[in-house]
Amino acid sequence: MKAESAAVISGIGWSDIGRRLHRGPLLLTAGAALAAIADAGLEPGDIDGLSTYPGASGSTPGITGAGIDDVRVLLGLDLRWHAGGRELAGQLGSVVNAVLAVAGGLASHVLCFRTVWESSAQARAGGRSSVVAGSTHPAMLWGRPYGIGYASHGALAMRRYMFESGATREQLAQLAIVSRANAAGNPLAVYRAPMTVGDYLDARMISDPLCVYDCDVPVDGAVAFVVSRAAGTRDRGRAIRLEAIGSAPGFEASAGMLWSRTDLKPADVDVAEIYDGFSVYAVRWLEALGLTPRNETGAFIEDGTRISLGGELPVSTGGGQLSAGRLHGYGALLEACLQLRGDGGARQVPGPPEVAVVTSGAESFTSSLLLTR
Repeated sequence: MKAESAAVISGIGWSDIGRRLHRGPLLLTAGAALAAIADAGLEPGDIDGLSTYPGASGSTPGITGAGIDDVRVLLGLDLRWHAGGRELAGQLGSVVNAVLAVAGGLASHVLCFRTVWESSAQARAGGRSSVVAGSTHPAMLWGRPYGIGYASHGALAMRRYMFESGATREQLAQLAIVSRANAAGNPLAVYRAPMTVGDYLDARMISDPLCVYDCDVPVDGAVAFVVSRAAGTRDRGRAIRLEAIGSAPGFEASAGMLWSRTDLKPADVDVAEIYDGFSVYAVRWLEALGLTPRNETGAFIEDGTRISLGGELPVSTGGGQLSAGRLHGYGALLEACLQLRGDGGARQVPGPPEVAVVTSGAESFTSSLLLTR
């Protein structure tokens, strides 16, 4: 039996999420964790596993708010297994680890959490520009002499995609525009005002051809999940099944692994909660997963209809990281669970949907999950 069949997501929880909340990261973490445990019908004493990304230390201020031992002590947990760090299969590698722990019998109920407070931390440090200028991350140190920042990598990928595919900025703008429209129905989203193609084209350029609306938004907040043994889940009606995992490095490798572990096909996907740290990464994931034809995503999304809530492939139904905020894959997984449960509120996809795909990370730092209800 494959590992995925032994585990389910039994509980979900989240804290307040917003810009510059100036609230302690441990407080945010505790709120999300306790909510997820209660949602699973459990008590803190039932939790015997703990998993997170990136752990207690990060590359820039606020990118992490709590480590494994912080939460163990904070909630008084008696653990049999734990894991947390930066070198994972994408940010959702922490959930992959939890599935493996449950399937291997090392734990029965694993609490997975992700906490960020980048918005407040960066404000205290003098703003995003000051943080980037002072970063000692290797990628930043190598690029700084040439004026290359984080957005430059996304800009190069987007320019190459536009050159090879013929896609235009007007077409690719729909990723940001549809995400913003979906965010209007999400009370957790930080940006909910409508956006037009004109707004997108007139927006401040960050690294040509990426404008500010192509970049995800730093926020403060925490999201948590409980991954449980399928046989020991108390409320099977609300549990989310893990159909397949893609933990190989790279867009195509991760997607290929995911489809190799299930009889389902890309045409079976009802909603796609796709990583959009930069909008071009959403394009890369859509094509790697076979949800849109290679080099044809621009035409597929041209007027936004196909990827809207009522379209044939709803994408980023909660607003994604472009409008809801940067929660590094955990926000996408939360939205997928809400959609599959039918708890999407004003942004609920009709049905509710039965199959959702979730991705996190970019380039070689990737993971993907296929979920069913």
